[in-house]
Amino acid sequence: MFLDRVKITIKAGNGGKGAVSFLRNAQTANGGPDGGDGGKGGDVVFLATDELNTLYSFRFKKKFVAGDGLGGSKQNKTGKSGEDVVIKVPTGTVLINPENEKVIADLSENGKRFVALKGGAGGHGNAYFKSSIKQAPGFSQIGEEVRQKEVILELKTIADVGLIGFPNVGKSTLLSVISNANPKIANYPFTTIYPNLGVCEVMGESFVVADIPGLIEGASKGLGLGHYFLKHVERVRLLVHLIDISQSEGRNIVDDYKTINDELASYSAELTKTKQIVVFSKCDLIDEETLKTRLKKFEEEYKISDYLLLSSLTNVGVEALKKKILENLKKIPKKPPLAVTDFDFDKKDASSFEIKRNDDGSFEVFGGRLDGLVRGVVLSNAQSFAYFQRRLKEMGVIDSLIERGMKNGDTVIIKDISFIYEE
Repeated sequence: MFLDRVKITIKAGNGGKGAVSFLRNAQTANGGPDGGDGGKGGDVVFLATDELNTLYSFRFKKKFVAGDGLGGSKQNKTGKSGEDVVIKVPTGTVLINPENEKVIADLSENGKRFVALKGGAGGHGNAYFKSSIKQAPGFSQIGEEVRQKEVILELKTIADVGLIGFPNVGKSTLLSVISNANPKIANYPFTTIYPNLGVCEVMGESFVVADIPGLIEGASKGLGLGHYFLKHVERVRLLVHLIDISQSEGRNIVDDYKTINDELASYSAELTKTKQIVVFSKCDLIDEETLKTRLKKFEEEYKISDYLLLSSLTNVGVEALKKKILENLKKIPKKPPLAVTDFDFDKKDASSFEIKRNDDGSFEVFGGRLDGLVRGVVLSNAQSFAYFQRRLKEMGVIDSLIERGMKNGDTVIIKDISFIYEE
């Protein structure tokens, strides 16, 4: 089964908890704090590889979680970092933010890596909180907890040349003749139900050719199979447009050429800029007089005389086509990666906070600026709670609450922490 678009869930590892420890040995009975920091959580990494050519492996496994960092220990030892989770995807896979369909990353080269989510920071051990006025802090900080996210994986075939045209014009047959590919070939529409890739060698050089499943009128709007695979022609540098000059399917070559190009333009204006080689296939199925008549009509309609005649069954025009493709590719640079949205998919809010007045009169404070702060609060520890209150004042949270009408005796709620305000 070919799968080229799938939504998965990813989660980086949480940070490890900082340790609470005090130096104790034969020489020191009451030493200072020596609790180490927790380890960093593992990252979520995507890796492009040529070993895969479909997203089929994601059909059953759709959740990937990196390892959590381990807790710190005594003697200022930092906990072990969590294991990264490395997700292998086919070269040409694009990562998309499902919230807005914008591109996060384009893994267009073999071996390219992208860190989608970074692991949570490890919590500080009690040694970190030691100061001149706080010689023996009895609390530590928990590790940073990170949220899971969804991401869409979409495969856009990496090929130099794309074979386009209506179903049954001979694309799969041509691919089998000019390359090492073995596509399924049969005389009925939509024999090809996923892009086939083949490597073509000519004059000591090679290029990759993709047989794009047949387009039909209305494909760009969702009709047939072609709309599903139009994205696979976005990266190609050269299009080989096959047109059945025998008109064996009841269509005519003038309309076929226009229809396919209209569908390309409807899908993406950029595709209209991609160089095309026009090839009339199945020329062995009609007599010479009919051939000349149809070619003349085509030339008059489109003012195009630069085309090739082809019969994959008799090999007429095959070598000429391979050489023409190579000549064109030498002049056409590779297309750049897709434009990546200029934002951090894993960006964490560390500056904002909001205040809400609840129906019972209590005040609730929330926002990214408080996430890191509450990690170090231990309500049962006087030093920890005093540190928490002091930081609220330094951050301007207390002043903001007073501006909103907070008075002595009012309840303040911050995440799982609830306390009564007293001046």
